Amino acid sequence: MKLSVIICCYNEIATIEEVIRKTLNVDLGGEWEREIIVVDNFSTDGTKEILRTIEDPTVRLFFHEQNMGKGMSIRTGIANMTGEYMIIQDADKEYDPLEHPKFCRKVEETGAAAIYGSRILGGDVQYEYKHAYLGVRFWTFLTNLMYGSSLTDVGTGTKMVRADIVKSLNLTLSGFNLEFELTDKVLLAGHEILEVPINYDPRTYAEGKKITVMDGIRVVLTMLRDRLGMTPLYRPRREKNSENVPR
Repeated sequence: MKLSVIICCYNEIATIEEVIRKTLNVDLGGEWEREIIVVDNFSTDGTKEILRTIEDPTVRLFFHEQNMGKGMSIRTGIANMTGEYMIIQDADKEYDPLEHPKFCRKVEETGAAAIYGSRILGGDVQYEYKHAYLGVRFWTFLTNLMYGSSLTDVGTGTKMVRADIVKSLNLTLSGFNLEFELTDKVLLAGHEILEVPINYDPRTYAEGKKITVMDGIRVVLTMLRDRLGMTPLYRPRREKNSENVPR
């Protein structure tokens, strides 16, 4: 089995090397193979220059020609993945790559279509901002109400989905809310999302946290759009091709 780790980054010069190194050093166990797909969303702080020095053949690099949003970076990763499963790994250190074997074991045990890492099931919920915690609780409540799921943490950044499923979902968004479009469409397609407990080390806005109140509003609009089968309630960012760095 092969796991495609999609790492999206934008101005993460302080953490990107460590996250990639930790991901490479994780033993997934069993007969799992791994590729790492790093998508840089037009960083301007030197992140791109660091990425261009990487020579590991299992790390594939893609560079957007302009900032198109995290969702577009995820879509670039999905379009270029070769594994049977993909997992989203943030480029900061809020989520630990050491958790990845948990997801692989869960796949081996259940053959699940999708597995999410839950910060709630972890039992030690940590947030720097009260509004961030309340926002996630609200999003989770709405998702369970509208889609009949029983998730505990729909806002988690670590999401693992089977490749054939994620490629069939016709994901359309380019921002942070794509992660919720992903959830909505997995559930609408009739697949169950399982959860495993994970740890979480939140960062502050001063440390580079990027999610805003407007992102939260877009998430709710996305849930409504997907549930009601509506056309987009806002215009996504214009797409451009990404540049693949050859090996």
